[in-house]
Amino acid sequence: MSLGSFFGLDKIAKLGRIIKNHGGLRNSLYHLYLTDDLKEGKLMGEDQLGNKYYQNDQYFYGRNRWVVYNPKHNVDYDASMVPAEWYGWLHYKTDKTPAEKPPVKYDWMVDMHVPNPSGTKDAYMPYTTTKPKIEAWVPPKK
Repeated sequence: MSLGSFFGLDKIAKLGRIIKNHGGLRNSLYHLYLTDDLKEGKLMGEDQLGNKYYQNDQYFYGRNRWVVYNPKHNVDYDASMVPAEWYGWLHYKTDKTPAEKPPVKYDWMVDMHVPNPSGTKDAYMPYTTTKPKIEAWVPPKK
């Protein structure tokens, strides 16, 4: 163990490298605000929605692959914004990214991934076709 690592100077150097890779202090703070995490890793690819996928094998297995969502979503992102082919890579179903090995395309598959619309105006809203058992009271008109 070197004297620099004993005093934690290697951690300070790593922080400086992470800040530099994120484009400076301001962009690092903005990225920290968006994702609650500052990591360094190799860019593995980008999907059609603008999401970027990273990997760093120095992190624990299960935490070494991650996605940085398109900045146009700000903090209003969710996991359904990850297309199926990248979902498989993120969850270790395959070690090959869709950029390295494109997935099989069948006729019945949709061309464009659609994120889950729950909580938006486009969300599915069921309606009833049966008559209610109780009718609301309407006061008589004078």
